[in-house]
Amino acid sequence: MKTDKISNEAQLDASGNLIHLLGLEGLSSEHINQILDTADSLLDEKGNLKKSKALDDMSVANLFFEPSTRTRNTFEIAAKRNRAKVINVDLDNSAIKKNEALLDTMLTLKAMQIDMFVIRHNQNGLPHHVAENVSGVSILNAGDGINAHPTQALLDVLTIRQIKKKFENLSVAIVGDIVHSRVAHSDIHALKTLGVKDIRLIAPAGLQHSPENCEIFNCFEDMDEGLKNVDVIMMLRLQKERMIAADIPNEQEYYKNYGLTNDRLKLASKDAIVMHPGPINRGVEIDSDVADGPQSVILKQVTNGIAIRMAVMQILAKNHRRQ
Repeated sequence: MKTDKISNEAQLDASGNLIHLLGLEGLSSEHINQILDTADSLLDEKGNLKKSKALDDMSVANLFFEPSTRTRNTFEIAAKRNRAKVINVDLDNSAIKKNEALLDTMLTLKAMQIDMFVIRHNQNGLPHHVAENVSGVSILNAGDGINAHPTQALLDVLTIRQIKKKFENLSVAIVGDIVHSRVAHSDIHALKTLGVKDIRLIAPAGLQHSPENCEIFNCFEDMDEGLKNVDVIMMLRLQKERMIAADIPNEQEYYKNYGLTNDRLKLASKDAIVMHPGPINRGVEIDSDVADGPQSVILKQVTNGIAIRMAVMQILAKNHRRQ
């Protein structure tokens, strides 16, 4: 994955406490497990979400500079279940459209007594830039460019831990547009940190990973070969413009070579689980019988996504109050 080297140092204070969530690179297994443990505590024995008053004196602003109704809604639900006041900033009609500097807008929001910014932006490192230049507000990265999507990776590893219990002996396959995927980028860091030794990256040549990654991970262009005996299959969403750029002629050709079907699923371990960050392109990345089948945990990921976002907000809020 070719991304500019972006520092996540700003997310920890001098004592090593998490004050922003910008990315997973640089976080320890203790940091990640603290988030996973907190998220688990927010789910009852049936997997239903609990409510919390952890943020009942705080305000959270959602700043989504690129469309993502699904992710924005889960952040809003998470904040409200924590009893936070939520402000969805209307960026289409904001001062940023009138050429006001983005940092000026952030400082204005801070002056309105906003405690936490949830930021999604198509520019790599934009949440990091805000964290480094606006003090006293917690920044939560909801996806930046092709760099990182930390809460997606956290909900993924929470789901894996709930079902597989341990990470050390797992084989995990990540399939699809590796090179452009902020989800893949963050998942790889999370899985490595938690001790997964067999991470398989499966993609066509035009959507492949960087050569240096293939010195560390097991890289496959042949999906059937890459899926043999894996315990977890993480499918990625394919975007049409990237398919064209990668010289994949059409969706049918991609599905033929990289779509997850029941026949391909049989190549994996008998108890393998199937994951997808959503929304799904049925008949392109995954067959409906697999997406809706007994080995799919896609809907479980959605619920876990709210628990993870609640947990991160609680940890950031607690550390924010200490400052």
